[in-house]
Amino acid sequence: MRTVHWLFVVSIALFLSGLGFVIAAARLARQAPKAALADAAVTPVASVKQIMNGIVGPAANRIFGAVGTVISDKGTVEKAPRTDGEWEAVGNDAAALIESGNLILMNGRAIDRGDWVRMSQAMIDAGKVVLRAAQAKNPDKVFESGEAVNESCDNCHQKYKRGS
Repeated sequence: MRTVHWLFVVSIALFLSGLGFVIAAARLARQAPKAALADAAVTPVASVKQIMNGIVGPAANRIFGAVGTVISDKGTVEKAPRTDGEWEAVGNDAAALIESGNLILMNGRAIDRGDWVRMSQAMIDAGKVVLRAAQAKNPDKVFESGEAVNESCDNCHQKYKRGS
C-alpha cells in the first residue's frame, strides 16, 4: 500500500511540474513576438513619390470615382457602391490612404516635423472619415468626405510637390 501511495505522490509532483513548464512556455511564446517587434528596425524602402504614385493616387482616384452623378445625352445616372464588395473596396481604399499617411511619417521620409506632420495627419483623418462612411454604406457621406481628401492632397502638394 505504501508503494502505491508513494507512486501517487510522485505522479502528482511530475504532473504539477510538467504543468508549470507548459505555463512558462506559453508565457514566453506570448512575449517573444512582442520582444521581436520591439527589437526589429523598420527601414523605409519606398520613396514618398512611390507611395503617392502607387498607393495614395490610385486609392484617392477610386474614392473620388465611387460616388457621383454622371450627366450625358442619355440622361442622369447616380453612381454609388451597391454591393458589399463595392463598399469593401471603398473601405480598402480609405484604409490605404490612412496607412499611407503613417508610411510618409516614418523616419527617413518625413520632410519636416511641422507642416509635413500636420498635412499627413490631415490625410489620415480624411481617410478615416471615408472609412466610416464606407462602413456605414452611406454614399452621401463618401461624397462629402471626398472634399477633405482632396483638400489634404492639394494643401500638401502646394507646399511640397516639386517638379514631379
